[in-house]
Amino acid sequence: MAAQRIDKLLTAMGLCSRREAAAAAKRGAIVIDGAVCRDASQKVDPETARICFCGQTVSYQTHVYLMMHKPLGVLSATEDREQQTVLDLLPAGYKKRGVFPIGRLDKDTSGLLLLTDDGALGHALTSPKHAVDKVYRAQTEGALGDTDVQAFAQGITLRDGTRCRPAKLEICEAREGYAEVLVTVHEGKYHQVRRMLASRGAPVKTLKRLSEGPLKLDAALQPGQWRELTQEEIAQLLACQAGKDG
Repeated sequence: MAAQRIDKLLTAMGLCSRREAAAAAKRGAIVIDGAVCRDASQKVDPETARICFCGQTVSYQTHVYLMMHKPLGVLSATEDREQQTVLDLLPAGYKKRGVFPIGRLDKDTSGLLLLTDDGALGHALTSPKHAVDKVYRAQTEGALGDTDVQAFAQGITLRDGTRCRPAKLEICEAREGYAEVLVTVHEGKYHQVRRMLASRGAPVKTLKRLSEGPLKLDAALQPGQWRELTQEEIAQLLACQAGKDG
């Protein structure tokens, strides 16, 4: 990789602004390969340089990939003047990098949400033509049966005329006035899962996304918690993207 100015590199990593990098260099808070860097315009190779910024060892990543257990009541947006967004749950450095949620989860839906600054991957996972599987667990106020499973498989037309692609409905539990189901869809229309179930006389009480593409929600993550994806998980996502593009 071509050498880059250290101030530009630290800014791209979301660690500071270029002005803050210059100030850090002046006070000796940037160390490159064991030597204090006093000039923020100094160029380094991002892939080989050992960089310490304000006492912390940092490493360059072309992109970042995060998994979050989105809690209820939080918007899947990058910013909102009045309501809390998923980016508000992350350290400020990620916002500086331009991280955004891949797709969205409704405010009243919890579960797996992927975030990245990789625009190509974000497009691949949200584009309808790529048909990435998304699995949800729902609890409903109405019972569901085999006819509903068949209706989902054929593709449901909503009350406003919106045509949904064929989807998978699995009934985990059903009794009078209640059902717990798994729904697998391949697109992300507005309130789609809720509207599909409501069209079958089963309004949703709770809705949680369990998986997207090859990734499942980490059971260790509590609502509001997040972590970076492992290298294996990143490879699975990129393979998914390559497969859809190919």
